[in-house]
Amino acid sequence: MQKPGSKNAGFVKKEQKEFDEEVIQIDRVTRVVKGGRKMRFRATVVIGNRKGKVGFGVGKSNEVTGAIQKAINKAKKKLNVIVLDGTTIPHRIGVKYKAAKMIMMPAVQGTGLIAGSAVRKVLELTGVKDILSKCFGANNKLNNTKAAIQALKTLRANPKMIRTAAKRAAAKPIQPAPAPVAAAKAE
Repeated sequence: MQKPGSKNAGFVKKEQKEFDEEVIQIDRVTRVVKGGRKMRFRATVVIGNRKGKVGFGVGKSNEVTGAIQKAINKAKKKLNVIVLDGTTIPHRIGVKYKAAKMIMMPAVQGTGLIAGSAVRKVLELTGVKDILSKCFGANNKLNNTKAAIQALKTLRANPKMIRTAAKRAAAKPIQPAPAPVAAAKAE
């Protein structure tokens, strides 16, 4: 039990979050009704664990915090597992989503994350550190985010990745299982 005047009195340790969250955009949306205009907020949120899992959600509410929480809950329900090749993507990909067109190209280690604002946040939360990307057509953050998620979902493992993974597995020495101690004592 802590003393009332102690330094750490009332301190509650926070739990480590499973996913990192990034707010892409917050919009004020107006709906015209019989009595006038009704204001609401729309939040676009991306969540990810920086190890190949990423999700995207859009939430609407009368308050900003409520919209963000709804978006996070939707993003957790729509998680995608992305195929990564180390710190980059396995192959070049081109995607069109509505008016947003996008190309993503793998880059050598040390290149960095070269991408626009919305796409950059998606790629950071996915765990990609080296990539070249370019958005054409629309500069709409919502559609660019959806296009980036769609592009990442279509990535496939290439044969070179499979060979290197097999080499790594073969290089690791397999340690024999320890003999059970109870069986040795019984004899």
